Amino acid sequence: MKSQLDFDLLVMGGGPAGLTAAIYAARASLKTVVIEKNICGGLVNSTWNVENFPSQKSISGMALMEMITDQVRELGVHVEEVAQIDGLDLVGDIKRIVTEEGIYQAPAAILCPGRKPVELEIKTDCEQIHYCSVCDGANYKGKRVLVVGGGNSAFDESLHLLDLGIGHITLIEQMDRFFAADSTSDRLLSRNSVRALTNTRLKDLIVQDRLHSACLENTLTGKRDTMVVDGIFVFMGQKPNTDDLKDQIDLDENGYIRAGKSMETNLPGVYAGGDAVRKKYRQITTAMNDGTIAALEAAKFLSKRKVQRF
Repeated sequence: MKSQLDFDLLVMGGGPAGLTAAIYAARASLKTVVIEKNICGGLVNSTWNVENFPSQKSISGMALMEMITDQVRELGVHVEEVAQIDGLDLVGDIKRIVTEEGIYQAPAAILCPGRKPVELEIKTDCEQIHYCSVCDGANYKGKRVLVVGGGNSAFDESLHLLDLGIGHITLIEQMDRFFAADSTSDRLLSRNSVRALTNTRLKDLIVQDRLHSACLENTLTGKRDTMVVDGIFVFMGQKPNTDDLKDQIDLDENGYIRAGKSMETNLPGVYAGGDAVRKKYRQITTAMNDGTIAALEAAKFLSKRKVQRF
């Protein structure tokens, strides 16, 4: 039988929004738990260089999130990492999240599940397909890689791959133009070891024990070309981690959480924040803004409603 763990506030997700919410909740004397399915940090952990965070001219995403996580722990917040969520009940007066460690319950919850990379449509068990240059780029020093995606993340991560010593990069975008910022685009496209193609998609893979080559198709002419490649890095954007929420929380047509200006959801006592919320801008600082508001509103909810606190 699973143990029952009682709190004032459940925070689902340990990215910038969830950790900021935990800081504000702890300072409001709320007994708080952060439940994270991986390690705290979210997608920021895979960002090799953050240059737009106040007080830090340049810092790796993982280093930044480690500092924030340490601050959360020092405030006495219970942080449960690598937690597989087996059940979720947000509808009642007491919210519950079930993991292997036990049943976490509280009268209020903040949902910050974040997003995950969009995967290739090609179904394969090939181990040379990656979604994080920081995690896996060093394995391809001096080798040839294919980068799929034409936005800011694809260009930023490609620059990092080159800094790691990648021998050659072919970058493809299936639309008729790239979508990265001009400054980033110019930096990458000026490199001799980079070939960038628009109107191009990955059609197939040739795997011989390990990845051997990739078949590229021109989306206008249908012409195909096969290139030898050692690894593939995919940066086609992200989608929200809200599959566990769809039967309880109001989501939009793309799976993003509908939250009001006070980060409230359709359920009393349940708030949301971060990249999984429907909004215009998604940055580290905007996620922290969400977490701040959500925590302050949750504290107000607990105080005004005089609901049971543990």
